[in-house]
Amino acid sequence: MTTKTKTKSSRKIARYSLIIMGVGFIATAPFQGSFWVELLHGGFEAGLVGGLADWFAVTALFRHPLGIPIPHTALLPNNRKRMTNGLVSMLKNDWLSKESIQEKIKQIPLTEKLIAILGKQIHTDKFREGIIKLITKLIGYIELEKITPFVKRQIISTLSKMEISKLLQLVSSYLLNEQLDKKALDHILKKAENWLRQEQTSHRLGTVSMNVLSKIEADGMLQFALKSIQSLLTEEKLGNIVQNLLLSVIKSLQNEKEPNREALILYIRNEIQGINDNKDVLVSIEKWKGQLLDKWEPDQTITESLQQIQKNVIDLVEDHDFIDMHLIPLMNRILDNMKDNSADIDNWIQKQIIVLVENNHEQIGNLVQENLDKLDNDTLIDMMENNIGKDLQWIRVNGAVCGFIIGILLTGVQALFRLA
Repeated sequence: MTTKTKTKSSRKIARYSLIIMGVGFIATAPFQGSFWVELLHGGFEAGLVGGLADWFAVTALFRHPLGIPIPHTALLPNNRKRMTNGLVSMLKNDWLSKESIQEKIKQIPLTEKLIAILGKQIHTDKFREGIIKLITKLIGYIELEKITPFVKRQIISTLSKMEISKLLQLVSSYLLNEQLDKKALDHILKKAENWLRQEQTSHRLGTVSMNVLSKIEADGMLQFALKSIQSLLTEEKLGNIVQNLLLSVIKSLQNEKEPNREALILYIRNEIQGINDNKDVLVSIEKWKGQLLDKWEPDQTITESLQQIQKNVIDLVEDHDFIDMHLIPLMNRILDNMKDNSADIDNWIQKQIIVLVENNHEQIGNLVQENLDKLDNDTLIDMMENNIGKDLQWIRVNGAVCGFIIGILLTGVQALFRLA
């Protein structure tokens, strides 16, 4: 049963009580003379007066009784402004004062309640679906084109500040630890050997050697010796001699125990170790690095890389195992940390709420005032009657009943005085 229905039912009971008193008063009026009839007549008379008086009082709160503008009736409509101001003042200064709100907030374990709610929610399917959608949307909302210039500046700044000497030291240490000096030498020797064993190599070596001999300027016996060699050897023979000589040198350098090999490797190793102290090399590399960074335009590459990273992260988040393997453990750690620092978190939240209340406390009264001002008198009276009308109608019933009882008592007392 609604409040409005209850109010209507109470009005019927109040109306019936008044009717009963009126009918009883009229019905007993012709039968005066009997003690019991006079007793009932006095009771009905007092009940009728009491019921009418309370009906008048209750009605006068909301409207003019019978539509007659009797002074000091329709109290609520005539005093609406004062009533609403009093209500707003009572709400602001008594019921919902700053101090009472702040004191109540301090008593609420906000962090404990929040942790309990989150602890239950994180294991529900609805929460899981919602948090994954939220994270996915947030990642998708990132405008990578706006991030690209920032990433570019950071990369260039980092590369510009990089110390080439330290980088070269790391590279040289890695090369020596991995024995890349030996591997590089063996690789070069192998390539040289393969080249020397080619058929056309002998002919080329012979041609080059003959050209060199012909260009040597010498006098006396040396010139005679050179001429004799040129007359005795053809390009083919001279090429074979040089080819075999070079193959012999390569073969000896490929031998691990060859002193010349060890000396060459030692020289290479010393050059590698000292490269980070070579100022000319450092200056050249720094200059080259600066020129490269000035001309470098990595925007498209960075954007494409960021797009790929974004896609990979979204795929990772949407993976079925992501929330159980990563997100839930992370949230549990956050909740545990919140438990350990609940007092500090509570103090911070309470301070923020208190500041909010202090800055907006006037809005409580303003909100109530605005909502009340939106209602016309009829609507406001109807609302009040629906909420407190039931109790007011029972005042009428109680007035009639009490008047009836008091009337009986007074009539009985009068009868006793007459007998006396």
